[in-house]
Amino acid sequence: MATAAAALLLVTSVAACSDDPSDAQDLSENRAGAMENYAVGTQFKATEPLSFSVLYNNHPNYPLKNDWLFWSELTSRTNVTLDPVAVPLSDYNQKRSLLIGAGDTPLLIPKTYPPDVHAYVASGAILPVSDYLDLMPNLKDKIEKWNLKPEMDTLRQEDGKYYLLPGLHEKPWQDYSLAVRTDIMEELNLEIPRTWDELYTVLKAMKAKYPDVYPFSDRWSQPNPAGNLLNILAVSYGLEGAGWNFQHVSWDASAQRFEYTGAAEKYKQMLQYLNKLVAEKLLDPESFTQTDDIARQKLANSKSFVISANAQAVVNDYRPDLAKNPKAKIAKIPLPIGPAGEINPASRLENGMMISSKARESKNFVAMMQFVDWLWYSDAGQEFAKWGVEGTTFTKDAAGKHTLAPDVNVIGLNPDAPKHLQKDFGFYNGVFAYGGNPELVQAFFSPEEQEFQQVMNARTPKLPPPPYPLRDEEREQVSLWETPLRDHVYQATLQFVLGQRDLAQWDAYVAELKSKNLDAYMETVTKAYERYQQAHS
Repeated sequence: MATAAAALLLVTSVAACSDDPSDAQDLSENRAGAMENYAVGTQFKATEPLSFSVLYNNHPNYPLKNDWLFWSELTSRTNVTLDPVAVPLSDYNQKRSLLIGAGDTPLLIPKTYPPDVHAYVASGAILPVSDYLDLMPNLKDKIEKWNLKPEMDTLRQEDGKYYLLPGLHEKPWQDYSLAVRTDIMEELNLEIPRTWDELYTVLKAMKAKYPDVYPFSDRWSQPNPAGNLLNILAVSYGLEGAGWNFQHVSWDASAQRFEYTGAAEKYKQMLQYLNKLVAEKLLDPESFTQTDDIARQKLANSKSFVISANAQAVVNDYRPDLAKNPKAKIAKIPLPIGPAGEINPASRLENGMMISSKARESKNFVAMMQFVDWLWYSDAGQEFAKWGVEGTTFTKDAAGKHTLAPDVNVIGLNPDAPKHLQKDFGFYNGVFAYGGNPELVQAFFSPEEQEFQQVMNARTPKLPPPPYPLRDEEREQVSLWETPLRDHVYQATLQFVLGQRDLAQWDAYVAELKSKNLDAYMETVTKAYERYQQAHS
């Protein structure tokens, strides 16, 4: 009786947080094939052969093959056969919407990003997965062990539940930063800049030595002006995102309130910094409009020395572009530090899995949730999805270090190998392999990229903003305001940075945003935030 009372108290406390397992209690008719003692560290294996349909994002770089080792080995280990409904990568979002709308969706719907979920909640077509976390011990363990509750709370809808099982990272994974010609740095006896202010000093020194050059000429300006540069600057200033990751609202922790990103004082300060670079001819004004090819040509021809980068761009674009110059060296530098301090701004959540609400009626529902938990969230399942089969696609030494088999290639690690981990075996597949601890996530990174990540992982993870789940009618109204607001922010950003509009007109610009329903937008967000806080205090 004491045990039962404790269990009831636990259920009551969980329900108060809106992860209400009350519906999950009566699962006596849904346990066919499920394991009785499934737990963290347990190899899931269904007690009878099972098959689950899955919406499959068919990537052109490794098109679906029915004879992949992934499929047969998965069935051998779990007694589950996956039935993929293949959809081309280019049509995935549209096809997913059509299938869900028609009620024909497969049971498992991976490769879904958090904002995509909003459109499907009201219809009841997808499962409130937060009600069933007790069936997923590995997921629960990682949320607790990695302190991911604040991030998970950002997924909650207006009813307090969340409808997505996201990929989980122990550490943030920040890829985008700047690349710098390190041979020029050495020539001028300059240190790698740690902050944006130090970058300004470096650019000034480069300009003094090479007066006919714009030291910084950027790429990724389509479709949004300076997409990457504005985003990494915004997060360095304490905003949620700008440029190609423009977030309408940012959380002001000191004031304990949301503010409109494009009207925030921090946004103004960011534009002042960029305007200074442009005015002093340190940043190419064409950075905000030019194509990637033109930006790369300028770098290749030593008409610039600094450019936006991620790991692949350095290896696949810039070094080949500079190959004709034997002295040229280039490297990605750790994200410069801004007023927000030494933070790692990357999210620890990734795209994830929706589950069709039809699954709840299946006699195999519990087994399906255990299977999802093992493949996507257990250490063994994540190792399998990424590395494959020990002795065939990889080896592991006594210390647990993984090494790709010499006859298997992926992302150029064994370029002359006859087999490919993704194309020939089906492993390291974006549908099944994401998230994990740094050792797993960074396993295929080059040594220099691993060093970059070590620097970034030593920084404090940026806390996610608190939830402000909107009601359906609020979301519909807000969506009508967002496009004109965003378009005006983009237009004014370009004008302020390029000096076409004086920053002394900032108040007039904010008034223009107010005429486009800025106040109503923020009032809606604030009400939703306060409503959520009251319901979950």
